[in-house]
Amino acid sequence: MSMKIRNFDLAIIGGGPAGYNAAANASANGLQVVLFEHTALGGVCLNEGCIPTKTLLHAANLFEELRSSEAYGIHIDGAISARYEEIAKRKDKVVNTLTSGVAYKLKSAGVNVVQGTARLDGEEGELIRIVADGEAYLASFVLLATGSTTVIPPIPGLDQVPYWTSREALSATELPKDITIIGGGVIGMEFAGIYSSLGVPVQVVEMAPEILGAMDKETSAMLRKEYTSRGVKFYLGAKVTAVSHEGVTIQAQDGKSELLPASQLLLSVGRRPQVQGLGLETLAIETDRSAVVVDRYMRTSHPRVYAAGDITGFSLLAHTAIREGEVAINHIVGGEDDPMRYEAVPSVVYTHPEIAGVGATEEQLKAEGRYYRTLKLPMAYAGRYVVENEKAGGLCKVLVDENDVLLGCHIMGNPASELILIAGIAIADGSTLGEFRRHIFPHPTVGEIIHEVLFS
Repeated sequence: MSMKIRNFDLAIIGGGPAGYNAAANASANGLQVVLFEHTALGGVCLNEGCIPTKTLLHAANLFEELRSSEAYGIHIDGAISARYEEIAKRKDKVVNTLTSGVAYKLKSAGVNVVQGTARLDGEEGELIRIVADGEAYLASFVLLATGSTTVIPPIPGLDQVPYWTSREALSATELPKDITIIGGGVIGMEFAGIYSSLGVPVQVVEMAPEILGAMDKETSAMLRKEYTSRGVKFYLGAKVTAVSHEGVTIQAQDGKSELLPASQLLLSVGRRPQVQGLGLETLAIETDRSAVVVDRYMRTSHPRVYAAGDITGFSLLAHTAIREGEVAINHIVGGEDDPMRYEAVPSVVYTHPEIAGVGATEEQLKAEGRYYRTLKLPMAYAGRYVVENEKAGGLCKVLVDENDVLLGCHIMGNPASELILIAGIAIADGSTLGEFRRHIFPHPTVGEIIHEVLFS
């Protein structure tokens, strides 16, 4: 069968945050770009991750605030109800608005978008060959940005019972009667926040001794205690040994088994890079446990093939993916020396209250045997925080080295997601306490807590 062959400067496989932003950037730099996406533009983040989850969380948090409004002197006459079908419809509307925006951005940038499944297919001279749905394409450079897929653990009985991953949970239009979440990481905790706020009984089973994996353990424990007070049940250090129509069987660290009745399961034990069927072997591209190995410029073991986003296996965060894509394009077009730096990538858990961290954690520094000093204060040291939070809990923590250079910052309390960037910039710039203290924070703001901590 003969194929029509088209030539491009850059071919991008994957239309998520890494891919579509890189495509627009490359086109603005004068490259002829083709982008392949087999499902919907926007990737997991926009269609079944960050954006739909945050839309549901916003509604759930608003409902929770309305129910506690009397603490602020606001009395609501009559019952308040959360209509999940309407909440889910608004989520779809938000996603559609934003995916349309991505399509418009690519069209405006002059990017050729191909709806189809693409794979690498070797080389023709100095060009790389890509095949998509029976058509062949040649490109001088390739950026792999195929994202990640949900890990389905080998739990006995899982093939016998219906279960949700985040995709099915986000597409549901009704609330479950109750839910047992297997995995207490970021995704699991955000869904625990949604369902518990909307009145659904929630159980979280986590194999590790604390929730939220690599996040700061002190703030993670604070969040767990907050959610426990709202009725969420946590089973830590617990391994799921079987699932059935009756529920989830767990084994505690002491070896004892327990059956947790459950009518709905949600699996959130992590994600892994999506490389299956991508044709990496046709270019002998090196991988490490399915993640594509890259250098500081996002270049793979093939000099003209780059990778960005979840496929690199670093942090599986949309903002990391966007920055990796920028680094790759800057290197391809021969711009300034601009390597990828991972030491100041913020991580956020969009629970209520939020948790955010950037840089090193205490646990990481202890494991590495590095010296550090901790500066921390309750969030209530910021007057604005007390104004906006009747139960003024929360914590702000800064870690510095022997020269008072900032190493890490960890915050529990809203709006941690917006504040963490301030510390991230300071860490990326290698700021010392003395240099950071000279910045003027507006008063009264919650962000002042960072300034207060620097003098603690």
